[in-house]
Amino acid sequence: METLAQFGDGGPGPWILLFPVIWALVIGGGITLLRRTVWRGRRGPARPGAVEADSPITVLGHRFASGEIDEDEYWRRLSVLDEQFGRTGKGGAA
Repeated sequence: METLAQFGDGGPGPWILLFPVIWALVIGGGITLLRRTVWRGRRGPARPGAVEADSPITVLGHRFASGEIDEDEYWRRLSVLDEQFGRTGKGGAA
């Protein structure tokens, strides 16, 4: 460390320690830029248990949340929709 501090003799001085920090910031900024732009659209496949936004199960959930139907009616209709649209696997296993 003493040789870095003796920049009057033609050595690089303490500023040489700043260059790795600059490179780390440049590389980190490049990765952040790529993640926010190019790699943003490359998401993996949808989750296997995910339900689409316009599916009947989602509409039923919204109706229950808004108070249009009560809990008993919600569960009754949900069991019918589960059989038709297959949110659960065969035999009722999730």
